[in-house]
Amino acid sequence: MELAIDTSTNMAGVALSEKGNVLIDITWRTEQNHTVELIPKIIYILQLQKANIRDVKAIAVASGPGSFNGLRVGLGSAKGMAFALGIPLVAISTLEMIAFSHAESGLPVCSIVNAGRSAIAAALFQSCNGKWNRVVAEHITTIEELCAEIKDQTVFCGEISPEISMRLGQKLGDKALFPEESAMPRRVGYLSGLGWRRIEASDFDDIRAVQPLYLKRPAITISKKRRHDAMSSMQPRGS
Repeated sequence: MELAIDTSTNMAGVALSEKGNVLIDITWRTEQNHTVELIPKIIYILQLQKANIRDVKAIAVASGPGSFNGLRVGLGSAKGMAFALGIPLVAISTLEMIAFSHAESGLPVCSIVNAGRSAIAAALFQSCNGKWNRVVAEHITTIEELCAEIKDQTVFCGEISPEISMRLGQKLGDKALFPEESAMPRRVGYLSGLGWRRIEASDFDDIRAVQPLYLKRPAITISKKRRHDAMSSMQPRGS
């Protein structure tokens, strides 16, 4: 049995699966409360499945991009459990997990998550001859820059607000396809499927070395007091 953990955004989820086939999963909306919510949710689904944590033989975790706190909690918890249980860990890109729900379309799939300050994180994937491929790696961009990269009819999915949808439609016309995102709340199930592909191929991550895929540094706000103290320390002192 495998455990899947997704805390990369405010829509979090955990799942138990058997060879990638979901046995039970739950999804919830969180407001940066991943730290206090994750472990109780894992215990809950184990109890519902009448299973023990030692029944878990591998862990798949969404590695980002996403919220800094969410990624830290999810990956840190996954690494800790994998190390303690002596089981393999696979880290899956959040953008790949989102895009995988549309793999059967056969078209290029561009997944998007908000990166703040008018920026987005995006990547492009496509299934070709039965093989799932990353066409363009995860990167920080803008809507304008992303549109310049799109050459063919493409499925857009992820955190797409009405404004983003409108701008993509205006710039790309019929090239931009927007499927219903009914699968998004259950995306942890796609994490289970992608994770199993890696697990089955023994393509594991190094538990000690794997890190969240942040793509950009967090914005750090300095308090007024700290800023004042720092400026004071720079002032020339009298004799």
